[in-house]
Amino acid sequence: MSEYRIEVDSMGEVQVPANAYYSAQTQRAVENFPISGWELPIPLIRAMGRVKLACAIANHDLGKLTGSGKTRLSEEQVAAMKSACHEVIDGKMDGEFPIDVFQTGSGTSSNMNVNEVISNRAIEILGGDRFSKSKPIHPNDHVNMGQSTNDTFPTAIHVATAVEIETKLIPMLKRFHESLQEKASKWDRVIKIGRTHLMDATPLRLGQEFGGFARQIELSIERAKQALKGVLELPVGGTAVGSGINTHPEFGARVAKALADQTGIPFIEAVNHFEANAQRDGLVESHGQIKAIAMTLFNLSNNIRWLGSGPRCGFYEVILPDRQPGSSIMPGKVNPVMCESMMQLTARVMGNDTTMTLCGASGGNFQLNIMMPVMGHAMLESIMLLTNGVGAFIEFCMDGLEANPEACEASVEQSLSMVTSLNPHIGYEKAAKLTKEAFASGKTIRELCLEQNVLPKETLDEALDPFTMTEPQA
Repeated sequence: MSEYRIEVDSMGEVQVPANAYYSAQTQRAVENFPISGWELPIPLIRAMGRVKLACAIANHDLGKLTGSGKTRLSEEQVAAMKSACHEVIDGKMDGEFPIDVFQTGSGTSSNMNVNEVISNRAIEILGGDRFSKSKPIHPNDHVNMGQSTNDTFPTAIHVATAVEIETKLIPMLKRFHESLQEKASKWDRVIKIGRTHLMDATPLRLGQEFGGFARQIELSIERAKQALKGVLELPVGGTAVGSGINTHPEFGARVAKALADQTGIPFIEAVNHFEANAQRDGLVESHGQIKAIAMTLFNLSNNIRWLGSGPRCGFYEVILPDRQPGSSIMPGKVNPVMCESMMQLTARVMGNDTTMTLCGASGGNFQLNIMMPVMGHAMLESIMLLTNGVGAFIEFCMDGLEANPEACEASVEQSLSMVTSLNPHIGYEKAAKLTKEAFASGKTIRELCLEQNVLPKETLDEALDPFTMTEPQA
């Protein structure tokens, strides 16, 4: 059997791998864009399958795919086309989408890639010859009916983004919140010193510190929900420039409903198709929320890294689980590898936000944004990195993370900031003087106060009780 077959499009003949389900336009794009080796993200490919299925349903219900006429199909052909869409959605055709991310800015190459695969697979399902030059189910006339790349490709980006946020990122953030909340409750009685400006501050409880971390993730969950809201309006129905040429007036609304039914996510037709075709503001807004989540995760993991520093010359207030040897030269050294992994991946997400902003600002010229494939790639990469990064952090760091009460409590008595609780008794100026004396002498605040009989012992013990310093007192 030959390694290639000959396919024909409007530009002439082209060699296509013999068994590929795609055809000439896909192959031309493969040859034109040997850029990065990065194919479109799988969630975006599957979302395109969802969009094509929803379009087939809408066209069928509107009477556009059945009956007489050149672009009409029988019920059996429609069913085959839907089955082929389901195979794309289910991942059975993942190997059929070889086009590089850095392609035509509208995503036309990838849209036609999907159209060709669905067309050829549907023909095969019906028992026909998918290699035949005549296409009883045509990639343009039937699979792409009522559509343009300019409205269906951004629709697929929105659908993929929403599905990944709803089914992966939000559930993972909820797991993280539960893990942090569990630690906060478990460590509520562990007293430690606070730090502001990286300097000693007043005491708090380790559980309170982790409760703050838990609240950060609770807010991140809300930001993820806001990110999802930013992509609920779908451009489909606008076709080439937003006017809806060559499609039914109800098409966009019906496709949005079909996609909502498929996913359980409340997609709606765009309020204004000219805006929806031309601009990707909603996508930029959505990624902005993803960036904020990344910033939170960077900060949180870096704080845990600092808390685990040591074991003898750092804070060592929490004990990080040993994951792997930490040095090629220092035997026995163990590093905070999961924290460092999280910090790196969140830095990548923050970099992706710059890409999203630039593409949204400069790529939307008149009736079309021409930076969409890289925007889709950046968005879905960011969601994937955060989802997988948080999952690994929970499993390999949080689940084995332990408190070190001895280290926490040892630093409290040594802290000069303990003097803060004496302010109501002796005033700020005298307290500041005690602090300087304690630092110069190497004595604790308690020792110095006892030597100088600053307060009666009972009053002093009450004032310097670190637990009472961790919450307001009436």
